[in-house]
Amino acid sequence: MSKATSYYVPHDSKWPILASCSLLFLAVGAANFVQQSSGSPIVNNQGTLPGGLLLAIGLGGLFLILTLWWRDTIKESLANMNSVQMDTSYRMGMMWFIFSEVMFFAAFFGALFYARIFVVPWLGGEGKGLLTNEILHPGFVGEWPLLKTPDGRTTEAMGAWGLPAINTAILLTSSVFCTLAHHALVAGHRSKQIIWLFLTVALGFIFLGLQALEYHHAYAELGLTLESGIYGSTFFLLTGFHGFHVTMGATMLLIMLIRSIKGHLTPDNHFAFEAAAWYWHFVDVVWVFLFIFVYWL
Repeated sequence: MSKATSYYVPHDSKWPILASCSLLFLAVGAANFVQQSSGSPIVNNQGTLPGGLLLAIGLGGLFLILTLWWRDTIKESLANMNSVQMDTSYRMGMMWFIFSEVMFFAAFFGALFYARIFVVPWLGGEGKGLLTNEILHPGFVGEWPLLKTPDGRTTEAMGAWGLPAINTAILLTSSVFCTLAHHALVAGHRSKQIIWLFLTVALGFIFLGLQALEYHHAYAELGLTLESGIYGSTFFLLTGFHGFHVTMGATMLLIMLIRSIKGHLTPDNHFAFEAAAWYWHFVDVVWVFLFIFVYWL
């Protein structure tokens, strides 16, 4: 099917403002949920909704809005409303979105590196004859990971060669399967495309299941929690946000699988699949850095 020759301008949409409201609920709810779990909610007025409820409203609203928003864009694509110029706009928009995600994770990795390279050695008394460990924190040992919390509790580090290594193999394999699905789509081999895409989605959700098992192991057996000092907070910050992005990526690929089964995607009109594949490869690359710098080194 040929592209439209005119540039299609969508009608005014309510989805952006509703998505922004859902993200606000999600952010405030997540912050309050974490703080309430530690006994110090950000907002402590009577009648304030619990952080867990706000978080659930934000997540539920976001997924509902994305579903309806994607429904509208799918209808536009199937109606052949997207011109070549619109296709270019979609591609540029997705590239800028992934770039913003790169900066998002760069900030978190920056916090991790700053703590490991500068803060911990400084607190340990390294350089310029500092006696920080003797004056401020007697007995402090400037080694990473910090396995002793400020209140004196001890924790254990998460090993790299158990579930994290398995999850690394799973994500890298899923990335290969996603590429094979894309090649099958371009070649017009629909059945192979569906099989490879199904395997990609399955591995994505298996990854999430194993990560949930890893978190249970961290809390129940290692004493590694969000309250475990800078090591615990950076560990769950990086892996938790990555898990959320895996959830989003797997959901996007699941939608592509459903559309592939329905025959929506064709060799000459399948940018939606390409966008989801770009995002999935980005998620995989981030995990490789996580495995190296959070688990291994």
